[in-house]
This record gives sequence, structure tokens and C-alpha cells, in this order.
Amino acid sequence: MATFKFAVLPGDGIGPEVMSAALDVLGAACAKAGHELSFTTHDVGGIAIDNHGTALPESTLEACSNADAILFGSVGGPKWENLPPKEQPERAALLPLRKAFKLFANIRPGLLYPELTDASPLKSERIPNGIDIVCIRELTGGIYFGEKKTWQTEDGETAASDTMLYKTSEIERIAEVAAQTALARGKKVCSIDKANVLETSVLWRKTVTAFFKKNYPEIELSYMYVDNAAMQLARDPNQFDVFFTENMFGDILSDEMAVICGSLGMLCSASLGDIKNSLGLKFGLYEPAGGTAPDIAGKGIANPCAQILSAALMLRYSFGQDEIAAQIENAVRKAVTGGVRTGDIAFGKKPVSTTEMRDAIIAAL
Repeated sequence: MATFKFAVLPGDGIGPEVMSAALDVLGAACAKAGHELSFTTHDVGGIAIDNHGTALPESTLEACSNADAILFGSVGGPKWENLPPKEQPERAALLPLRKAFKLFANIRPGLLYPELTDASPLKSERIPNGIDIVCIRELTGGIYFGEKKTWQTEDGETAASDTMLYKTSEIERIAEVAAQTALARGKKVCSIDKANVLETSVLWRKTVTAFFKKNYPEIELSYMYVDNAAMQLARDPNQFDVFFTENMFGDILSDEMAVICGSLGMLCSASLGDIKNSLGLKFGLYEPAGGTAPDIAGKGIANPCAQILSAALMLRYSFGQDEIAAQIENAVRKAVTGGVRTGDIAFGKKPVSTTEMRDAIIAAL
């Protein structure tokens, strides 16, 4: 029997509701295998601002440091939108967490079951077998973390700049994540950049080319400019298998991928780095792709699947429990394709509540 120790950060909006469902499913799956959960719950985001005066309290950061992984909800909402940008939940909580634990790689599966193609804005004939791709986004470099400044020009205008910076080592380590992901799938990787305009992209492409040639010659490597990639995702997403890119491009493309996959309520993600946990495995932060959905918060109708699938990724990467992770993923698929669906993916089916979705997944285990 093993005990899995992690920090739970439910966040704001629907975060606590879907987190509760995820913990119930996680507990049921682990108990079935004879394992136990050991977690503590802490404020983050808007609720942390209300209770502690900051989006990422020291107590929360300390709890994460003492854990083997972080199961994260969603942060933000209208209540905190008028705060200065640096103090808003998204920027003041997520970015510091990524920086503190050096979580440089975001792995986001783009999965749409064939039975849910009606949920996608794409025509069903374009995706008759659903969608199964993976986006890998570099998380701690690029324009989001570069130098930022605002100043007055000589003629009295206000100007601002953001610096995009990448080093060879940063590019190589995200390329390694892409390569390892591809080896477990179709051995096919697309590197996305803007090498016809940006010097950082010129370095990106040069570094990626040399890295794959030296270390992974068996992987089929292709390149695409980011503007074309955005178009191709909407035209034929399954031409990709694994694609990876820098921070800002990945932020945009992963959200586009979420939309074509039908519902943010179904998409999970893992943010990983090189830090090892007490088990000698990867310390990671696991979160759903969607936001806090303040319009439905508290109504008990949010889709918990993304949070549940994120918990499965936590089992796989941070606790080495691939079999239990797969059981949870299969249970979600069985429940959803069997017709148990929340309102965002109902499409003619009678929508169920968050807890009813949870119960169906637990039953499918």
C-alpha cells in the first residue's frame, strides 16, 4: 500500500465544486488498488486575496513545497478584475507557482471522443473519429517572463515593451519533453515557431533541428509557422500528433485546441519540470484547461471531467501509477460515451449535475 501526498488548491468559481468531485473519484480509484490519499487544502487566487491579501500566500507555497504534487483548480473572476494586473489572481498565483517549482513544460492532451463530435465547432466529417493530439507549451520563458517596461518618449507619448528571450538550454529541454511524448505515441512531432520574423524563433528552429537529429533521429520532425498552425488546427487537427511551441504561441494554440475539442470541461493538463518529489518522480502541477466559469459557479452543474482527468495525470507523472490513471481515464470515457453528460456536452441528452457525473465515473471504475 502506498500513500500519495499532494496539495489541493481549489481556487475560485467552479474550482471547489469540480475539485471535490475529482477527489472523490481519485479516492475511489486509489482505494480500489489499496492505496491512500494524504492531502491538505489551501487558498489560492481570488479567495486567497480575500482571506490573506495575496493570491499566493506563503502558507500555500509552503504546503506545496512539502507535497509531492499540486492538484490545482482555477483562479480569477469578475470580483478581482479591477485589481492592478500584477495583483490579479491569474498572474499573481499561477506564474509564481510555475517559477517557484521550475515548471517549464505544460502537457495538454487534446482529446475529443468520436461520440462527442457534435460538441466541436468543426464539421463532423472533418473529425469522424474525434480528435487525439497533444500540445506541449514552454511555460517559464519567452515574452511572459521577459523584461517589461513602460516609459515616456521625448515627444511625450507613453511607450511600453515586453522582451521575448530564449536560451538554447530552454529550447532543448522542452524539445526533450516533446520527444518523450512522441515516443509513447506516433513518433511524430511538429515544432511551431515564427522563424520568418523573430530571432528567438530562428534560434528555436536551429536548436530543435540539431537536437532531434542528434538525439531522436527516429522521430518524424516537421515545422510550421504559428499563423499557419492556427489555421491548420481549425482545418484538420489530426494532421498533428504532438506539437510543441514557445510560451505565448502555446498559450494561444492550446486554447484554440480546447475549443475544437468541444468543451474546456473535458481537457486536462500537467505542468512539469526537472524537480523530483520525495518518490524520485516528477513534481508537477495538474489543472483543468478551463477557467472559473463564474456564471455557473455554485449551481452544481459544472463538468468535473477535466479536473478528474488532471488528477489521473497526477497519478501517472508524480506517483508512477499509470494503471490507476488509465482506469480513471477509461471510466470517464465510459461514462461520457454511455450518455452521462453535463450541460456543456449534453447535445440532446438530459444534462446531469456535477455530482451525478462524478457518481457515474465512480460506478464505471
